[in-house]
Amino acid sequence: MNSPFFQTELPADNLTMRQRVFDGTVFLKPADTASRSLVARVIGLMQEHLEMEDIRTAHLRWSAEEMFSRIGALRRIVYLEAEFHQRVRDVVAECGLDPGRVAFDPIRLRVVQPGGHRNPLAAPVYYPHRDTWYAHSQSMIVWWVPLHDLVPEETFVFYPDQLKQPVANDSEIFDYADWIKDGPALKIGWQKRDSGITARYPGSLEKTMPEHAEGFSCRAAEQLIFSGAHYHKTLPHDLERTRYSLDFRVVHLDDVAAGRGAPNADNRSRGSTLPDYVQP
Repeated sequence: MNSPFFQTELPADNLTMRQRVFDGTVFLKPADTASRSLVARVIGLMQEHLEMEDIRTAHLRWSAEEMFSRIGALRRIVYLEAEFHQRVRDVVAECGLDPGRVAFDPIRLRVVQPGGHRNPLAAPVYYPHRDTWYAHSQSMIVWWVPLHDLVPEETFVFYPDQLKQPVANDSEIFDYADWIKDGPALKIGWQKRDSGITARYPGSLEKTMPEHAEGFSCRAAEQLIFSGAHYHKTLPHDLERTRYSLDFRVVHLDDVAAGRGAPNADNRSRGSTLPDYVQP
């Protein structure tokens, strides 16, 4: 049972829902037709590319290099192909957003392997951060969708008291124009094995973490909907199974025009990702 911090019912009025997200509410919405269809499609592709049914144990079959190559190909598919752009529109429409007023950063496939926190190449995965430190709009809303049922040790934690409070960080190192100058590899994520060392990922400089943390469990195809300004951190785990999830970022253009969004407590990143979002 998750804490009351995670709300399960979206307000009927979508503007109200978005404003609540900007104010810090995190929704954990039950799976629906669109999210189940998306998860089933991605799992099917993964089973095909990984040549096995139990994809959560693929790290036991394939070498790190082979796993990276196969997952990299899948990441390109779900991020670039028109089918998955339409699936984003289907998911947000089922949650009450008008796809004709929504721009989005496409789907990213996330992979957190057991013991991954001990791999220097994967270090940025575990940095405490706000997504807005990557030059995203304060109007951005994040959709996060697990491919399987997950226990709290496999997910991540929010530090809700920090939504409006600055934390020490190095977000000023992030320049979006520099990030994309060599092509889309960093946008898609983990297309080069040494990116975790050679690329400059912004993160927290705090020496201790806040005491108040909110973690959660979830069911496959549920939808975690939250502000990109929330301070959060992926948890390391050693549970002998790989965690797979999908996420994408949405900006309602009416919110941008009206200046609605989460508070900017400490984001100093440069540039803007919004012109490169998939537009309505």
